[in-house]
Parts: sequence; structure tokens; C-alpha cells
Amino acid sequence: MKTELANPYPGKNCFFCGSGNVHGLHLKFYHDDERCETSAEYVPADHYAGQGDILHGGIQMGLLDEIMGWASFVHTGEMAVTTKMEVQFLRPLYISGQPVRLACRVTGRSGRKVHLQAELVNAENLVCTQAAGIYHILTPEKHAALVRAEDAPRAPHATPKQKAPA
Repeated sequence: MKTELANPYPGKNCFFCGSGNVHGLHLKFYHDDERCETSAEYVPADHYAGQGDILHGGIQMGLLDEIMGWASFVHTGEMAVTTKMEVQFLRPLYISGQPVRLACRVTGRSGRKVHLQAELVNAENLVCTQAAGIYHILTPEKHAALVRAEDAPRAPHATPKQKAPA
């Protein structure tokens, strides 16, 4: 079953997911326990185009980074930072007025590192862009120091939601 994830970030000012950011994308994220998948949908605006009506590659990479961060958070219950991300642009992702699907799965974990695979899927259900990432899990104290916050957010469930393959 797919459930909406609550945004745990104080101030909610993140460009991609912050409800308080007037210039942001205001993405809402979901997790499907049966599919072990974190997802979101986004309808790109024309002003995010690169060449022609193709969604700018930097925006695509940001979307992939964001979905991997959320999947890591769901999996571990703690914040993590990107340490490595490899992106493959398979085909143009056109701005068409139709939703783009962001999807991510955790593929493994070793110590404080989470391994993830993510993709951007167009309205024709074709994978346009995919990424593999490694995220480093932060302790609540390190996260609070990094973002200069008194209380680092934790996942509401405070325990891992899914088991990654060994």
C-alpha cells in the first residue's frame, strides 16, 4: 500500500520538497511497502527547460538526488547526505504538461552507507533518466550541526521500513 510521507524538515524550505518555499517544487513523497519503493510525481514547468522543451539536466539530477534522499530516510529513519551519484541520461525527458514519475529503491546497505537506484519515468512509462547513489547516514547530532538546527528530524516510524538486499 502506498502512503504519503510527512515532511520532517524544520522550516520546510527545501527547494524540492519544502511547502514553505515559495519558489520550490512542493513535491510530495510516497512509500509503497509492498514494492519497497519511494516515489513522487512532478509536472515540470516550461521555465525548467534546457534545450528546446527538454527538462534541464540539472533539474533532472536534483529530482533524482531528492528521491534518493527520501528513500534513504524511509529506509534508515535518519537523514543522509549524498556521497556519490552516477546519472545516465537514456532519452530526452520532454516537458509535456504530463507528470514525470520519480521512483527509488534501496539496493543495499553497508554500515552507515545506503546504496540506491532511482529513475525518472515519462508519461509513456519510459525510463528517461536513471541514477545510482551512495548516501552517508548522519547521526541526529551530526545532522543538527550540519543544518544548524537544534533538533534533527527523524522518521516518524524511527525504524527501517524496508529490508535491502544483502
